[in-house]
Amino acid sequence: MFKFLKEVVGGSGTGIKDLPYNIGEPYPSAWGSWLHHRGTSKDDGSPVSIFSLSGSNAQDGHLAAGRNGVKRLRTGGTSGRSGTNDRVHGNVCLASVVVTQTLDWKLHAFDVLSEFDGSNETSSTQMLHVSIIDAPLNLGCLIYELFSGLKLSKTEELRNTASIPKSLLPDYQRLLSSTPSRRLNTSKLIENSEYFQNKLVDTIHFMEILSLKDSVEKDTFFRKLPNLAEQLPRQIVLKKLLPLLASALEFGSAAAPALTALLKMGSWLSAEEFRTKVLPTIIKLFASNDRAVRVSLLQHIDQYGESLSAQAVDEQVYPHVATGFSDTSAFLRELTLKSMLVLAPKVDEEPAIRTNTTILLGNIASYLNEGTRKRVLINAFTVRALRDTFPPARGAGIMALCATSSNYDITEIATRILPNVVVLTIDPDSDVRSKAFQAVDQFLQMAKQHYEKTNIETTGGAGMESSSIPGNASLLGWAMSSLTLKGKSSDHAPVPSVSSTALTPTSSNASSVADTPSTAPIRVNSTPDFTEHHTPTSPTSTDGWGELENGIDEEPENDKDGWDDLEPLEETNPTPALTNIQAAQRRPVAQPASHVKGINH
Repeated sequence: MFKFLKEVVGGSGTGIKDLPYNIGEPYPSAWGSWLHHRGTSKDDGSPVSIFSLSGSNAQDGHLAAGRNGVKRLRTGGTSGRSGTNDRVHGNVCLASVVVTQTLDWKLHAFDVLSEFDGSNETSSTQMLHVSIIDAPLNLGCLIYELFSGLKLSKTEELRNTASIPKSLLPDYQRLLSSTPSRRLNTSKLIENSEYFQNKLVDTIHFMEILSLKDSVEKDTFFRKLPNLAEQLPRQIVLKKLLPLLASALEFGSAAAPALTALLKMGSWLSAEEFRTKVLPTIIKLFASNDRAVRVSLLQHIDQYGESLSAQAVDEQVYPHVATGFSDTSAFLRELTLKSMLVLAPKVDEEPAIRTNTTILLGNIASYLNEGTRKRVLINAFTVRALRDTFPPARGAGIMALCATSSNYDITEIATRILPNVVVLTIDPDSDVRSKAFQAVDQFLQMAKQHYEKTNIETTGGAGMESSSIPGNASLLGWAMSSLTLKGKSSDHAPVPSVSSTALTPTSSNASSVADTPSTAPIRVNSTPDFTEHHTPTSPTSTDGWGELENGIDEEPENDKDGWDDLEPLEETNPTPALTNIQAAQRRPVAQPASHVKGINH
């Protein structure tokens, strides 16, 4: 670049085609006759500023001044403020100040820069909008333009102080004193002015002279910096403090607590800016031998781990992290092990590695503290393993969840685990489906146990007693409905349970009826009916489905067969006529017998 400038100044350049930059559209304003263009580097495409100046002939004064400015760029121009050495800028104003990406203010437009004796002929050019070479007066003009937002056209405008901050006004007036000898020295302005006594200036100043501070001062400063950064202007923090902090960490002048502040500031950046401004520093810190820095890196790895590329982890991060497995500090070994949750998926793209990582995590879960288990396990298994494209990895995630089920509370099971596992019951892989169903059963059982425990705690023992009723009711529900339809059951006989032992008395009942004296034969059903199970207490009753003939002599106490409400017997020895009437009344009951027998057969 300086070779190109030398050729331009000497007039031997081959033209704009040799410029190693691409020239874009110009900005709306620039200093003097210069044009300020947007541009990019031809090498890496990084943005640059390009200033151009053109003249009508070789004797044009603007071209002569422009060449003088380019020459001063090569020699360093001034040291930053007017009158601090043997050179005078001659035109410090808002248009001659440029701001870098880190918000540093830089002087440019050295076209009228001259030695203190004023030997530069271009210093009298018409490019100066106000002919001022006095340093304090120059700075006063800059302050006026800065706060008023107006271009200074005549010195009388400097008396308008409405826009000047009150804390800066006394110093502003001293800079513009009518007596030159009484004007404020520019070097004393920042040091003594009340306007510059604030947290922002103090913080930036501390960072700029960080190498001069002792370890105690650094440690105290960096521990307060995360909270202090929230109180400072966000753009200044991100564009000025963050680069200073990153540079200090990278070159070892910052203490380990500075990493917390770096990550706090980095969290305010976009993902792309974080990768370009913060990650390079973090990656370099992994090579540090400072144990405090290594511990801090591993403690906060969950904040930046996702932004690390697989290549960076494999080549620059993991080799240094792996040394922590054999470190003498137990705490560092534990942090190294925990960091594998973030780094392992990025170390190798092989699906088998991911699967074994999940299995390993499930096996070591019991050795992690409770806080780590709460923060890590569910995320590692549900967010990563269960969504892996490799079926064995999904299966390993399910198995790991089951193996560590005691570490999850009922809320996590219901809201995070079951919803993710149920989806896998329709997984394309049969092994994954099978494991998913097993896991669903296991976690549902845990949910049921919690439900039962909650009921016991709220209702005491009542819940246990009432829980047996629905089971018995379901077993006898069909029988009770049958009795309700066919007739009213006995008020004295208890309802027996349905079992195979109830079938034996039914056969004896039939035989007892056959042995009873009768004037007509009785047909007995040899196949037990369902309704017979509910009348074992009546030894002489029929099965309720056979045809009753004339001449049956029954005792009143033996007539409680469940049908006495149809026609109760009032006499011990009924007359034959009454018997015939009763038989006629009961004969329609024999019609459903064939239906029930059909079911039995």
